Amino acid sequence: QAQLVESGGGVVQAGGSLRLSCAASGRSFSNNAMGWFRQAPGIEREFVAAISWSSEYTYYGDSVKGRFTISRDNAKNTVHLQMNSLKPEDTAIYYCAATLFSGAAPWHPSETAFTFWGRGTQVTVSS
Repeated sequence: QAQLVESGGGVVQAGGSLRLSCAASGRSFSNNAMGWFRQAPGIEREFVAAISWSSEYTYYGDSVKGRFTISRDNAKNTVHLQMNSLKPEDTAIYYCAATLFSGAAPWHPSETAFTFWGRGTQVTVSS
């Protein structure tokens, strides 16, 4: 059974950094596009970042462009999200997700494109 497990969340002051990791088990996602979403209380889940299987294509939500970087290590079946210059409005539960396709051609990383989801990790940015 495929599982995605997020780690690396925590409490950080505004301006600080965190690095989230997502470890996949039960199957390999090395040939699949993957991504990160987040959800704050009372707000719909929001797209954060996505990456194609080969890392050729990366996508970012407007609110995180220039501050967050998505990367992956296919040999370790992991994907990471480096978050810099964090702001209080980045506070949310962050979810890792995987698709059933490679993302080898440009694609729109909507929530419905993702089939597998982790349970999330809490990120809290204090002001």
